[in-house]
Amino acid sequence: MKILVVVAHPRSDSLTASMSKRFIEGLTEAGHEYEIADLYAEGFNPILHTRDEPDWNNPNKTYSNEVLCEMERISASDALVFIFPIWWYSMPAIMKGYIDRVWNYGFAYGPSKLPVQKIRWIALVGEDQSKFEKRNYHLMVQQHLNVGLSGYSGVGVSDSKVHFMYNTLEDFSDESQQGKKEIHYTTLLDEAYRIGCNF
Repeated sequence: MKILVVVAHPRSDSLTASMSKRFIEGLTEAGHEYEIADLYAEGFNPILHTRDEPDWNNPNKTYSNEVLCEMERISASDALVFIFPIWWYSMPAIMKGYIDRVWNYGFAYGPSKLPVQKIRWIALVGEDQSKFEKRNYHLMVQQHLNVGLSGYSGVGVSDSKVHFMYNTLEDFSDESQQGKKEIHYTTLLDEAYRIGCNF
């Protein structure tokens, strides 16, 4: 299977970046092919201008070269994986802009459907699971990603799942907690590897 891995974080030394690398190691172990779309590193412009605005009267509209390039990357893939931190209980703006511009009318919805079999969302959550679920933020994010996005695109890409990676901002500043820190982050990275292996 060919997977397009879309990553959103401004720092190359971030936990998000490490999670992406570990996930890709899992994909490789399972024999999958992959391509990485690192939105920050590639300088993707998330702002939707008139050139890429949907035209309801023209499903064959020719979009900008940047968008056409991303559409081609998706069309060459069997599945999509998005790896990103949860900011303000949503995805980073650059990733939302990617969806706005690339999952466009005539490609991801309308007469043509998003040409992938499955979608995975690997979301890094700063809070621990109990705090995140206290106000049902997990249900809100799952509804948005699995139903509002994946379910609306294509015939409905029904094989869509959100993997929450909790407690990514745990405070391990105390020297006595360094052992716990290593175990915690190793566990998170191993989970990313497992998701890749089982893709």
